Amino acid sequence: MTITAGTAQSPEAGSRTEAGTRHATAVRPVGKPGPRPRGRQLPGRPRLDALKQRLRRRWATLPARLRLARTGIVLLTAALGLLLLLAGLAVSDTWHTVAGRDAPRTTSAAGLGLALNDMDAQAANILLSSGDGGAGRMEVPYDKATGFYDSARRTVSRELRTLAVAAEGDAQSERTVEALTENFARYQELIGRALENDGRSGGKAAALDDYQSATRLLGSHIRPESQALIAANNEAYEAEYDAARSRLDAELIAAVVLGLLLLAALVVLQWYLAKQFHRILNPALLAGTLCAFLAFALGGQALAASSDHLRGARRDAFDSVVALSRARAIAYDGNADESRYLLFRQERTAYEQSFLDKSQQLYGIEGATLATYDTGVDETWAAYRTDHADLRFTGEFRRELDNITFPGERTAAERTVEAYAVYQRDDRTIRRLIAEGKEKEAIAFCISWDPGKSNAHFGAWMAALDQVTDINRTQFAASVREGRGAVSGLLPGAGGALVAAAALTVLGLRPRLAEFRA
Repeated sequence: MTITAGTAQSPEAGSRTEAGTRHATAVRPVGKPGPRPRGRQLPGRPRLDALKQRLRRRWATLPARLRLARTGIVLLTAALGLLLLLAGLAVSDTWHTVAGRDAPRTTSAAGLGLALNDMDAQAANILLSSGDGGAGRMEVPYDKATGFYDSARRTVSRELRTLAVAAEGDAQSERTVEALTENFARYQELIGRALENDGRSGGKAAALDDYQSATRLLGSHIRPESQALIAANNEAYEAEYDAARSRLDAELIAAVVLGLLLLAALVVLQWYLAKQFHRILNPALLAGTLCAFLAFALGGQALAASSDHLRGARRDAFDSVVALSRARAIAYDGNADESRYLLFRQERTAYEQSFLDKSQQLYGIEGATLATYDTGVDETWAAYRTDHADLRFTGEFRRELDNITFPGERTAAERTVEAYAVYQRDDRTIRRLIAEGKEKEAIAFCISWDPGKSNAHFGAWMAALDQVTDINRTQFAASVREGRGAVSGLLPGAGGALVAAAALTVLGLRPRLAEFRA
């Protein structure tokens, strides 16, 4: 019989062992679990671990990593392409809104204000030159004033129709245009009565009363309404401009980020392939990287150029157009104040002050009176000609000279101010003749178009002002045209380059992936 040492136990030892085991189990602290048996899993844990292992095995292989890189690059090209597409559509819509709605209705409102002031000035000139029932009429000034009046009236009617169409959908603008239309009809009726009374002998006094009523209507209702319309339309353009520029800035930043990520992914993939397959370059992937860089450059240039052209159209060109249009309307109103000064003897002090106020709006000199204004203009203008940064005056001309941008613009603006100074000196001649009791000579000098007379100088001033405005209008149109060209010319190329980059990436990886299938 074989005896194995250490395996046999006496009955007493077995009893002690069993009791010790039971005791150890009985004294385990309540509420504190003992050691978890090895190999025991929580419910659902085997499935999660198995899934992780499968994913790890799947993406740990080289083919899987290449497929992941391919997918990421294709998604980046798609995201950049979608961004450029949406940005292009948005900026195209902005150009359509700016060129087709915001700018035209702002200039229409400004043209309306100008034509209204021109009508009133020409009506005054008609009354000054008509004589008494046609007797003693000054034929040339009368005929010119009548022609200009009819032209201005047609302009007002046309601009009101344009503004009525542009205001559709904007309740406030619609109400303003309706009020303008109604008040303009009343104004024409009053002027028509004035001219009718003026056509009969002894009807001058009644004609002046009707004209004065028309002028008061113009000043109290029509002019404020037209100015409110100019401001509202200009503010709408400004809001569109601010929103478009902010959006383009955000889109440009997003495009730069996506473009750099795409280029970085392509470069890293090229390096990874060279390392894994011991080849220097992948030609298709290199071509795809070049296409991605081209798309990045074209897309960024399109967005940056669009933003720059928007700024050029608004700040460089249209701001000057608005300032110069406002200056022209003020000029016609000031010219009308001269004629009113001659028509209404009892109100000459008021019209003299009104003329000075409008002069200050155009070329402001602090503390100037009509007696000192010419000297102030000469001194401040001489300072400016010596140093273009030395601008000691304010007003609409200052706005323009602060915004000189385009070739020939400064020269044209300076000629405008110099023509304005000549016209201002003519005004002092008129008032001097009145002070000397030479009323007929003052009227003849004021409304005559002969060389060297006030209206001739006023016409030269307006021609110079129009030249500056035309420079800015032309540049505005050029900015719109070039801005649209940046979108239509560059973004399609960027989109095509992105498609090529994605396709070349797929083609470049296909041979490498095929090696593993073999």
